[in-house]
Amino acid sequence: WKTNPLKELAVQLGIPTFQPGEMRAPEVYTEYIKLKPDLNVMAYVTSIIPESILNYPKLGTIQYHPSLLPKHRGGSAINWAIINGETKTGITIFWPDKGIDTGPTLLQREVEISPDDTVGSLYFDKLFPLGIEALVESSELIKRGIAPRIPQDKSQATYEGLCTEKDAVINWLQPVTRVYNLIRGTNPQPGAITQFRGKQLKLFDAELLVGDVGRSPGEVINITKEGFTVVAMNGAILVKRVQVENTPKVAAAEFSEQVDLKAGDRLGE
Repeated sequence: WKTNPLKELAVQLGIPTFQPGEMRAPEVYTEYIKLKPDLNVMAYVTSIIPESILNYPKLGTIQYHPSLLPKHRGGSAINWAIINGETKTGITIFWPDKGIDTGPTLLQREVEISPDDTVGSLYFDKLFPLGIEALVESSELIKRGIAPRIPQDKSQATYEGLCTEKDAVINWLQPVTRVYNLIRGTNPQPGAITQFRGKQLKLFDAELLVGDVGRSPGEVINITKEGFTVVAMNGAILVKRVQVENTPKVAAAEFSEQVDLKAGDRLGE
């Protein structure tokens, strides 16, 4: 396992740490109860945590989730909020149960999704620091014995699966804003996918250019030192960073030179 700042600090402070590969393994519970925890604090949980662990601490378990639950339950909440073109999201600290992001909420904070936010910028600039503050605040409320448990409104719940490459394929016939939202909502992972000369091309950093350009969707119409411009419905996308199959990401201008990209070339199937 890679080290991380939280573990490094814990080691420095003499706090017992261990990193099991699978939380459901019996030996994990044996080691876990030796810690005699008062409270479990979880963030970005990617596996189902046994109820024996969730319910063990006398103060329970709280978890960070990067959406305003019950909206966007699931492991790619940030991706889907941007892909859907939403203008706000937030974080939720909740009391997890055996369901997926279904437990009662403790605290929520809302943030704006800016028109040019990507998954990376939304998380690192907004949701991550907000989550740290919220976990500290939640822990204080629990310590004081006044932390609420607010049932989620099941009628408002949405769930999406992990955002994978199959969800990230660009259809250049769609309105340009939908294409742009897909690029933003898959940057940096998994990357918005199109085809160029029979190879998979992932698009990352980009800029929205609204206004009918009178060319066919998927057509490259301009190449500059900033990148290359591709037509979609009712506008175009200035692509600034790309990745060809499993090669490193490069500036779109560099890619254009490497493949001798020209106006009139096409992206897509």
